[in-house]
Amino acid sequence: MTLRTLPPPASPPPASTPCRLGAVSSTLFIPLAARAHGDALYPELAVNDAHAARLLQVLGVDVQPFLADRPTLYGILARTHILRDQAREFFAQHPGALGVSLGCGLAHYHQWLDNGRNRWIDADVPEVAALRETLLPAAGTRRRNASIDLTQPGWWQQLDLPGPRARTPVLLQCEGVLMYLTPAQVAAVLQEIGDNAPAGSVLLFDFVTSFAVGFAGEHPSVRYTGAEFRWGPRRMSDISAAHARLALRNTHPVME
Repeated sequence: MTLRTLPPPASPPPASTPCRLGAVSSTLFIPLAARAHGDALYPELAVNDAHAARLLQVLGVDVQPFLADRPTLYGILARTHILRDQAREFFAQHPGALGVSLGCGLAHYHQWLDNGRNRWIDADVPEVAALRETLLPAAGTRRRNASIDLTQPGWWQQLDLPGPRARTPVLLQCEGVLMYLTPAQVAAVLQEIGDNAPAGSVLLFDFVTSFAVGFAGEHPSVRYTGAEFRWGPRRMSDISAAHARLALRNTHPVME
């Protein structure tokens, strides 16, 4: 899903691992496993992640339950391609712009999007941000890690992002995040973006259908984390209706 701003009962979890995170934060291991092992399973969707396999090895996480969920592995690889393509399109038009990954987990999109000019912020809750600082420290001056809580107001200013009168738009990415927030929290995130983003800014995000809300315990991978699906739109118009400056640009059905 892409938005742009206009002018102003779960199965038992896997065996314990050296890395312990909260329920929602631990969902980061699912895309990490997909990008570390999915290329061999689906070579036509290979993403060539230079970091994922090393991160899993260092963390010592048991990801076999996730690897058994082939449809989700496929979907994550397909989603990665869509997000990368959309981001590359944005940076082709705005080569010196800023990109921000909200709820980044241990993803490293700048490895694919770095054009030598753009800047990038990987932001997540403190426990994940601390993990990134150890495993994926910022390199150079154009990429940095940051700690934020999207459920608390003011995160836009906390990240020191450009305001609505800035001339250059911002790329925002929110992958595998919004479905774990409540409807009110999602509305607040979209409100903050609508209030603050420069004209022409783009938000890339994914979501689950509203029929999945409350049923994460039946998902073949998410059930192992203890996280729950709490939000999904009933209609596409529900998303852009969150703020007058938001306009739905396009959608991409991943699993089709």
